[in-house]
Amino acid sequence: MSRHHDHGHHHDDTHMDWTHMMPLLEQGAELQSPLYRRAAAWLGELVPTAAVRRILDVGSGPGVLSCLLAEAFPYAEVVAVDATPELLERARERARAAHLGDRVTTHRAELPDGIAGLGDADLIWAADSLHHLGDQRGAVAGLAGLLRPGGLLAVVEGGLPTRRLPQNIGFGRPGLEARLDAVHAEWFAEMRAELPGAKEEADDWRALLSGAGLVPSGTRSFLHDVPAPVPGAVRDQILTAFTRSRDALGERLAPEDLATLDRLLDPAEPQGLHQRPDLFMLTARTVHTARRG
Repeated sequence: MSRHHDHGHHHDDTHMDWTHMMPLLEQGAELQSPLYRRAAAWLGELVPTAAVRRILDVGSGPGVLSCLLAEAFPYAEVVAVDATPELLERARERARAAHLGDRVTTHRAELPDGIAGLGDADLIWAADSLHHLGDQRGAVAGLAGLLRPGGLLAVVEGGLPTRRLPQNIGFGRPGLEARLDAVHAEWFAEMRAELPGAKEEADDWRALLSGAGLVPSGTRSFLHDVPAPVPGAVRDQILTAFTRSRDALGERLAPEDLATLDRLLDPAEPQGLHQRPDLFMLTARTVHTARRG
């Protein structure tokens, strides 16, 4: 599992090619690093930094946030947990390049079955990973059982949909991104229903954390705001995200919206994503926390 991605993500089915998605995952996490640094600093206020000696990054992907957590908690070993070997290899490469290779290790595990083998921890970070498990309540309970006394579980789920375009882009029907979100929500519900062991569950993370015997210790949302005109790396990320939307959701879109997407993705289109000056990136990620008593 590998989840530190732009939450405008669109996947093709429940058997996702995470290796193919690695550039998108890595670039998205890098661009949002300021947001996650603020989140990590907040976690350092909830649990004594010096007391955190082992961290599990559950669904680590290519390890961008594993390294960030290692920097934020300098006394901790950080274990990047993922099911995809190529992503774990990239996590090890990143850690070596950041001179963190002695503190960032990797552990290959298929979740939820592999939760029991992860070992105990003072801090467990699960970002955009639990919604890929059919039984979210069971997964939360399993992770809660790994916490040492006083340990903290941080679940990153929800926030705000990413916005990159003005409401009216000058062609097509206004409100394209809102309609893409609606189509993605339909796909997401179908994806959840098809997961192994799928159970219908309200996205009440405070209740799920409390139900696992943990004491909720706060929820905060962190803003990621890149105003227009965006730098080249952000433009590339926007192009990648809209291309994935086109590929994954194209059959579900109204013909007019499909035509608008194709025009936006046309490199020769003056009002397209390659050239328009009004692109921006605005989103928020929500972190839910709870500690073991």
